Amino acid sequence: MKRLLPLLLLLLAGCSSGLAVDDYPTAPRTKANCEAMYADLPREVADEKIVAVKDDVAGAWGDPPIILRCGVEKPEALGPASRCDMVDEVGWFTDTTADGYLFTTIGRRFYISVEVPKSYDPAADVLVDLADSVEKHDPLDKPCV
Repeated sequence: MKRLLPLLLLLLAGCSSGLAVDDYPTAPRTKANCEAMYADLPREVADEKIVAVKDDVAGAWGDPPIILRCGVEKPEALGPASRCDMVDEVGWFTDTTADGYLFTTIGRRFYISVEVPKSYDPAADVLVDLADSVEKHDPLDKPCV
């Protein structure tokens, strides 16, 4: 029993490790692209180190966490007349939240969202650090501007 206790504790620690990210609806046929993106995310964003995410369903950095979700649904507020903010060749739809900003890609094969808490200023620095990953894993369909 004494030899099993350390192993049991290690297994329990492994089960609970990582930041829990809420489930979110994902677009069909994005799983392979998103898994590849999560495996290839930058180790730092906005000078914050990457954080392990439970179940590998998102990317995260820092505390409070910056959270990237891949294959999300189109935002309800996004329409043909919506403003497009270009950051390093990636178009973003910007929405404010109670705690900061929610950015969602525009003009790509699928949508990627990035939650940026207010404590990260300027929030666009996060998008600069993520631009290469977005371009590599979510091909451009039609530029938004």
